[in-house]
Amino acid sequence: MSTVAEQFSAATKANFEANLASYADFTAKVFAGMEKLTDLNLSIAKASLKESTDITQKLFSAKDPQEFFSLSAALAQPNTERSVAYSRHFASIVSDTRAALIKVTEAQIAEARQKVIKFVDQVTENMPSGTESTFAFFKTAISNTNAGYEQLSKSATQAVEAIESNAAGVVDHLSQATTHGATRSVKK
Repeated sequence: MSTVAEQFSAATKANFEANLASYADFTAKVFAGMEKLTDLNLSIAKASLKESTDITQKLFSAKDPQEFFSLSAALAQPNTERSVAYSRHFASIVSDTRAALIKVTEAQIAEARQKVIKFVDQVTENMPSGTESTFAFFKTAISNTNAGYEQLSKSATQAVEAIESNAAGVVDHLSQATTHGATRSVKK
């Protein structure tokens, strides 16, 4: 039979090791997301450089101001479409990274919650008689805290999903408006 101090020490060590592993996993997910964003930005920069050269050559080959402005208007729509596509890709990467981070965090919290419950159960087994009511109160407090966290977690997840949905709606609306505007300017 081990003492409460030994149990506490073992639980603290196990918790530290779990937190360290979770931190490493969390950091790896953040770096993976940043790597995807960097790759996206580099590919956009390369494509933009090539496209700028091509556009400049087309504009300089215009025979008169009318053709110059027609070419400028015609080239505006693909730029708008690429900007919207970039925004969607960017939002997708951020959303995927956020989801991965939430998954890691929720798993860590669930594991920590189970460890606390297990620790309290072990400690209560070794407590002298007459202290059951104190530990019953302690268990109830832990249970209530866990229930509160679960409700907070659900509410936060719903709020983030609503924000992402609204942002996607704004991007779609902007895409439609700019495409419609660019189409009208080409027709003029």
